[in-house]
Amino acid sequence: MVRASIKMMISSSKRNEMLEILSPIAERARFEPGCISCRLYQGAEVKNLILLEEFWRDEEALERHLQSEDYRKVLLVVEMAVEPPEIRFDAIAQSTGFETIEKARRFPQIGERS
Repeated sequence: MVRASIKMMISSSKRNEMLEILSPIAERARFEPGCISCRLYQGAEVKNLILLEEFWRDEEALERHLQSEDYRKVLLVVEMAVEPPEIRFDAIAQSTGFETIEKARRFPQIGERS
């Protein structure tokens, strides 16, 4: 699995325009082959922070998406950021859920008394 993310600061005057461009792109990406998830977030504490986060089944699916016309539009939006964006592609070898919390809480830590 691959996590692709773009975190960028935008100007207040461009926020609505950027969201109007990115929202439908994120919606369409969810239906692309190999897309596990695609979400667009706006900062709660920092209102002008935008995060586009995508999860792809594999690098092949991600590469098809990166070559799409929609992703070209994403790159145009990135150019409107007020400072250099943080763009990341993270390979995820394993993913777990609640069972990790259960496992960690099941056994007392060294030095703890029961």
